[in-house]
Amino acid sequence: MKHLIATTALASLTLAPIAATAAECTNDAWNRIQERGKIVVGVKADYKPWGFRDTDGSIIGMEIDMAAEVAKTLGVELELTPVVASNRMQFLEQGQIDLMIATMTDRADRREIVGIVGPNYYTSGTNILAPKALGFSSWNELNGKPVCGVQGAFYNQIVEDKYGAQIVAFAGAAEARQALRDKKCVAFVYDDSSIGSAIASGEWEDFEMPLASEDDSPWGLAVPKGEENCIFGRFMTGMQYSWHQNGSLINWEAKWGIKPTAYLQELNAKLADQVAE
Repeated sequence: MKHLIATTALASLTLAPIAATAAECTNDAWNRIQERGKIVVGVKADYKPWGFRDTDGSIIGMEIDMAAEVAKTLGVELELTPVVASNRMQFLEQGQIDLMIATMTDRADRREIVGIVGPNYYTSGTNILAPKALGFSSWNELNGKPVCGVQGAFYNQIVEDKYGAQIVAFAGAAEARQALRDKKCVAFVYDDSSIGSAIASGEWEDFEMPLASEDDSPWGLAVPKGEENCIFGRFMTGMQYSWHQNGSLINWEAKWGIKPTAYLQELNAKLADQVAE
């Protein structure tokens, strides 16, 4: 395990211009990256602290650090392309991006469209950001009320069907949060990890995350579907194993002020034990 990423990196140098022996592996994206000396990664620009705009307009965050590490390991330049939940898979399908690291929950229906390779790099649940004054204490209290959401988020339909909320979907998280401030909805349904970070920032003092989180789900990065089991997919699997084993994900989590995640701690300990053996 401890030599996995080194082996993967070596493969990127020796096999770059060569198609995989499997007939179904064209390795188009992989070869394109090597030939132009650049990887284009789709990331969020509205999802602090995983991907967001700095004061100078550049995109920064935990997932941007991950993308930079991929480019560094490949020995190529990094180009970031902002994506949102409603277009990130389409961008990958259409070849507008080579790789997608964009807070995407790993779901079976999405695995039919893009190449999600493990081990998953993060996990989160669903909760709401709501004004303290409303005093929500139960998901059922959302019944019949307008709740802001982000287009393409899988939990929108769940919250509507299960609790009767009326989802008002926006193109991005920034728009949905502003709508909440403007009282166009009573709450904003989103990933609990992001909500927790927003509250910790001090910019939402009159708001809270009052409910018990539901539907804890893993996050997956993705390569083009046709390269899932080929060179590129195997390479990204190796990158993720390495990040878990050497603690990079835990370090990035701390760097960006994200509450420590049990999933990262447990997988790091498991892989460290395997290396120690």
